Amino acid sequence: MFYWVMKRIFLGPVLKLLFRPWVKGLDNIPAEGAAIIASNHLSFSDSIFMPLMVRRPVVFLAKSEYFTGTGIKGRATALFFRLTNQLPMDRSGGAASAASLSAGMDVLTSGGLLGIYPEGTRSPDSKLYRGKVGVARLALQAGVPVIPVAMIGTDKVQPIGKRLPNIRRIGMIFGEPLDFSSYQDQAEDRGTQRTVADRIMLELQRLSGQEYVDEYAAVVKLRLAGKPGEPAAAAEPLASPPTGGDDSGGEPATH
Repeated sequence: MFYWVMKRIFLGPVLKLLFRPWVKGLDNIPAEGAAIIASNHLSFSDSIFMPLMVRRPVVFLAKSEYFTGTGIKGRATALFFRLTNQLPMDRSGGAASAASLSAGMDVLTSGGLLGIYPEGTRSPDSKLYRGKVGVARLALQAGVPVIPVAMIGTDKVQPIGKRLPNIRRIGMIFGEPLDFSSYQDQAEDRGTQRTVADRIMLELQRLSGQEYVDEYAAVVKLRLAGKPGEPAAAAEPLASPPTGGDDSGGEPATH
C-alpha cells in the first residue's frame, strides 16, 4: 500500500513534474509474469526514477548498507527502502551473497519484476563497468527474460556525494527482452554465466552509449580512494569484454 500511495499520489507526481522523465521501450516490460530488469547504475536516484515509470511494482536488490544506517537519516533511509519493496543485497561474497540472490529468486518464482544492477555498485565516473554474474545466475535458474534498461542523465541530477539533486530532465531506454532459455541447462556453469552477463552488459552499452571498461567498478572505487583491493570487490575471474555496436539506441545520452 505504501509503495502504491507514494508512487501514484505523493512522490511520483512531484518527481514527474520536476524532472520530466522521458521513456522509450516501456512496452518491452511484460504486463504479467516474472522478469529481471537489469540497469546501468549512475546514481542513487536510479532506484527511484525507474520504478516510478514502470507500471508494475519493481523489487530491487539494494546494497545492504542502505538498511543498516544509524541516526535519523540512516533509519529513515532504511525504512524508505523497506517500504518501497527493496531487498538488502550483501556484496561480501560467499554464503551472504548467495542468500541475497535467493531472496531475489523468491521474487521471480512468485511472478514479480526484479530490478538489479549488474555492475554491483554505482559507476564512479559515468562509464559502464564489468557486470557480475549474479544477474546471469538468476536469469538462468529462474528461466526468465532479462530486460536491459539504460538510465540517462541521472548522474547529472544527483552526482555521488551530492545531497540535494539538480533539477534537470532525465530519461531511460528499455531494450527488448533478452532470452537465455537456450542456456538454461547450463545454469550452474561459470563460463555460461559469464557469457550471459557479458551479453547483458553489451546491450546496456548499446542502449546507453557509455564507454565500457573491462574492470569491476568496486575495484576502481577502491583504487580511486587509495585503498588496497579487497577480495569481494573482484570476486570473479576476468574474461574478454563485450564487443559490438556502440549506438545509443535512442535519444542521445547526456552523461
